Amino acid sequence: MSVPEVLFVCVHNAGRSQMAAAFLRHHGGDRVIVRSAGSAPADTVNPAVVQVMAERGIDISGEQPKKLTTESVERSDFVITMGCGDACPVVPGTRYLDWKLDDPAGRPAEEIRPVRDEIERRVQALLAELVGTATSDTGTAAMVSAPSTRNAVE
Repeated sequence: MSVPEVLFVCVHNAGRSQMAAAFLRHHGGDRVIVRSAGSAPADTVNPAVVQVMAERGIDISGEQPKKLTTESVERSDFVITMGCGDACPVVPGTRYLDWKLDDPAGRPAEEIRPVRDEIERRVQALLAELVGTATSDTGTAAMVSAPSTRNAVE
């Protein structure tokens, strides 16, 4: 069974897509391959985003915004966009989802927390769809299905 590859894309790759990628890595472990990128990447990840993710025990302080490339889209099974507009290349056979989320740029931590929480909720739903989990007789989670072809996870 192949491991699904997910690319999260927003404009600056400094907030929403960084949070989504971090949550999917955290919750998905080695069951998914995760990348993030921006159509116009910032120089650094938003410090308030780093702060609210640290509150959840996830350190993204070492992450750097990355430029969106056609190559990164082509390697992905799923591309989740968050306000990158038409800048994201369309590749046949790649599944696209658009998550409409408030941009945390310039906002204080207290305004970013609800966005963070919504991203985590959507990531958990996406992960369940991508890899599916079931509890075995020993009570451990096991991968039971390949990526589906349903069209919406929002």
